[in-house]
Amino acid sequence: PAGGVTMIKQKLIDLLTRAASEAQKSGKLPSVTLPEVTVERPQNPEHGDYASSFPLKLARATGVSPLTIAQDIARLIVPSPEIDSIAVAPPGFINFTLKSDWLTRQVDSILVAGDSYANIDLGQGSRVQLEFVSVNPTGRLHVGHGRGAILGSTLANVLAIAGYKVDKEYYINDAGSQIDAFHRSLYARYQQCLGIDAEMPSDGYLGSYMTDLAKEIIAEEGDRFLSLPGQEAVPQLGQLGLEKIIKLIRSD
Repeated sequence: PAGGVTMIKQKLIDLLTRAASEAQKSGKLPSVTLPEVTVERPQNPEHGDYASSFPLKLARATGVSPLTIAQDIARLIVPSPEIDSIAVAPPGFINFTLKSDWLTRQVDSILVAGDSYANIDLGQGSRVQLEFVSVNPTGRLHVGHGRGAILGSTLANVLAIAGYKVDKEYYINDAGSQIDAFHRSLYARYQQCLGIDAEMPSDGYLGSYMTDLAKEIIAEEGDRFLSLPGQEAVPQLGQLGLEKIIKLIRSD
């Protein structure tokens, strides 16, 4: 079932639309095409649970004062068991406060619905490709990447319960200048760990993990890359290092 929030927002939209239509029929408002009606949560809780700027939009189309429009529409809104009060605020907002007992009853509906609460078919099966984190494989993940993973995963879940088919993607960008810098940095650390006074590139990766990575490769491969010309050793050693970093990222 759709959640109470979704249902109440749509109900408020319907009430506002009907009231505006009645205002037009009674001659209080000119007969123009009604703009889209929206309701939002106000930033200030003193403005109620939901607010609509619909009268401001309608004022531009009719030339009537938005405050007058808000007052006329508010008077014509049909009473609803969910609504405790309706207030008009300058320059032309209509604010709704919901009844406390109605809000309390929503807790029971949430518990009964369980994981299906708030499921709606907004997407109607449309496919969405969501890329998130997608860290360049030049180092391990850090806390900031973890935050991105949480936000991306949460957004994917929200889209899924909203009726979208979600494809989650982590793009491994293993090309470009950053990867080239990674290759050259690893080669320098590799040489240093083998007693060669190699200079780190000016755009290199200086983290201690590069030294650890070089030592791990030496333990497995020895010094064989020293026998290769630099233009061959750098990409071969770099590719081996990238594979290890990607494996670490996957484990993280």
